[in-house]
Amino acid sequence: MLGTIRYNVLFESVDESLLRSIAGALEEVHYEAGHVIFKEGSEGDCLFLLLSGTAKISKCTASGGELVVGVLRDGDFFGELDLIDERLRSASAVADSECTLIRLPKAEFRTLRQSSPEFSSNLLRMLSLKLRAGNLTYLAREESNLEALQRQLQKVHKLVEATKIVNSTLDTDRLLELILQTATTTVQADRGTLYLVDESKNELWSKVVQGSSTIEIRLPLGKGIAGYVAVSGETINIPDAYADRRFNPEVDRRSGYRTKTILCMPMKNKDGKVIGVFQLLNKPGGSFNEEDQEFIDALSVHAAIAVENALLAKVMVQNERLSTVGKMASTIIHDIKAPMGVLRMSAEVMKRKSTDVETGKLADEMIRQIDRFVNMTREILDFSRGVSSMNIHETEVDELIVSILSFIEKDLRKRKVKLVKEMNFKGQIRVDEDKLTRVFYNIASNAADAMPDGGHLTVRTNRDDDSLLIEFIDDGIGMPPDVREKIFEPFMTYGKSHGTGLGMSIVKKIVDDHKGRIEIESELRKGTTVRVFLPLGNPS
Repeated sequence: MLGTIRYNVLFESVDESLLRSIAGALEEVHYEAGHVIFKEGSEGDCLFLLLSGTAKISKCTASGGELVVGVLRDGDFFGELDLIDERLRSASAVADSECTLIRLPKAEFRTLRQSSPEFSSNLLRMLSLKLRAGNLTYLAREESNLEALQRQLQKVHKLVEATKIVNSTLDTDRLLELILQTATTTVQADRGTLYLVDESKNELWSKVVQGSSTIEIRLPLGKGIAGYVAVSGETINIPDAYADRRFNPEVDRRSGYRTKTILCMPMKNKDGKVIGVFQLLNKPGGSFNEEDQEFIDALSVHAAIAVENALLAKVMVQNERLSTVGKMASTIIHDIKAPMGVLRMSAEVMKRKSTDVETGKLADEMIRQIDRFVNMTREILDFSRGVSSMNIHETEVDELIVSILSFIEKDLRKRKVKLVKEMNFKGQIRVDEDKLTRVFYNIASNAADAMPDGGHLTVRTNRDDDSLLIEFIDDGIGMPPDVREKIFEPFMTYGKSHGTGLGMSIVKKIVDDHKGRIEIESELRKGTTVRVFLPLGNPS
């Protein structure tokens, strides 16, 4: 049987080992003339390859009659569309003469599509040829349907092109742009948005162009039309937006745009899980129709695979970079352990032998800074490995923060940044002092980077309910919303060429380990405010 299918155009250039892996699932079947192979509306569970004989494909008409779509002969295949879009059979197939076929089950068909670019290319090419042939048939029968058939052919061609496009890049931003562009162009929408689901924040997010910049927008899951579609997985086609209570006209009032028609559809992965939402607006000349919905539904299958692949690739690259940083940190710790140990021991000896108070203080400072340097390097190593340890002690907030700021202030002074301290809280807190120093140092360092010509950094403490609120306020260059949303992601940098890009990721991890939270406000050319909330109770 393997020898039979190998020469079929559908399996041209497909890897031999892949063909052997599915050969056991193939089944040869024989039908007498008139036997119903499958009925319109039944579930599609396999693709058929016609070895000999003829088969007739037909559809029921609105009047109850039968419309013969085509007659298939040796080497043809059928039943593939129902496996691609996972819908019920769109036509019936009957043995027109005694025939022999090979059944290719749905699971093996899916394996071939996912594992063999050659199979997918052959399939798409043959689908295109079939549609062209179908176009000629319909032209001969019903000239009045010419325009609709041409549109359908164009959409399938767009789907073929879209499949190529969405598999051409692993850059998430570029991929989303290409998918949306294909969707809006094909269904002739005036504009559109492609949202992705952010499960960690229970939100939908997307990027839109506003003026000369790109901004990130976020919507709560379940809120608005797109939010509802994300939760329900249903398609919403609204022919008159202002007559539908689900539409919020406030968006139009703010933007000056007039929404007329809306098509909002889920993008589902192979498991049927909603990972995104298409929202398309204003089709010229009328409402979005069933053809539009079918195209977006078909496009979303390929788009979902491409998006998940891109996100997976991003995680893999990030993990690889973290592994590399971890190896570097491990090497650094190994290399500096001995010399730092000598320096620390020398400082301890200097402290013991000296009777001068200032020399003793200097030795204490040397010991403390050596320990902090080693601990900070180890912090990077721990972060890259996904581990952490806490050394919690109760301490006076004022004394701790003043001590940390005195350490940081020297560096800020060199960078022409004036440190302003506003200590409005007195009391005790249980924290890991070294890790909190790391938080202060990283935030202050970022603030200084945002003020290359100097400026002011205000550090303010207050009580906020049951938490200590520490605010870091700078008058630097600020950051755009899309950068702010990703500031805690590993290797995220903005406006600087140095550093590992792990600083704020480590800050977030330390704050989380203290059962606290961190917030950021920022506006371009106006500065940034970082708020750290630490519980005044005992972090477990």
